[in-house]
Amino acid sequence: MNWWLAAACALVAGGLGPCLWGSARGTAGQRVVAQNLATLLLCLVFLLLAQGYGRPSYVDLALVVAVLGPAGTLVFTRLLGDEIGERPPGLRLLTPAVLVATPATVVPLCVATGPGRALGKLVLIGLLLIAGGVVTSVAVRHG
Repeated sequence: MNWWLAAACALVAGGLGPCLWGSARGTAGQRVVAQNLATLLLCLVFLLLAQGYGRPSYVDLALVVAVLGPAGTLVFTRLLGDEIGERPPGLRLLTPAVLVATPATVVPLCVATGPGRALGKLVLIGLLLIAGGVVTSVAVRHG
C-alpha cells in the first residue's frame, strides 16, 4: 500500500459514503448535489488509483467521468428543476470543495508524473473538473 492508494481509500470512505447516503435518502436538491460531489470524488479516486497502481488506463476513466459527470448533473437539474428548490442544502459547499479538492489532488499527481502527454491529460482533467463544478453549481442554484 502506498500513499496514493491510502488517499484513494480515504476519499472512498470519507467522501463517497456520505454522497451515496445523501443521494439515496435526501430531497431532490440534496440528491443532485450529492451526485455532483460523488462524480468529483470518483474522478479523483480514479486519478489516485492510476498513480497508485501504475495503470494509465484509469486516467482515461477519470477523463470520461470528468466529461459525463457534469453533463449528468445538468440533465438532472433540468428534469428536477421544480423539485430542487431555491438553494438545496450543501450547495454552498460544493464550489469550494471543487476548488480545493481538485488542485490538491491534481497538482501532486502532475509533479509525480513529470512532463509529457500524461501531464497534459491530468491538467485537462483538472480544468474540466473545476469548470464542470462551477457550471453545475450555478445551474443547480438557479434551477
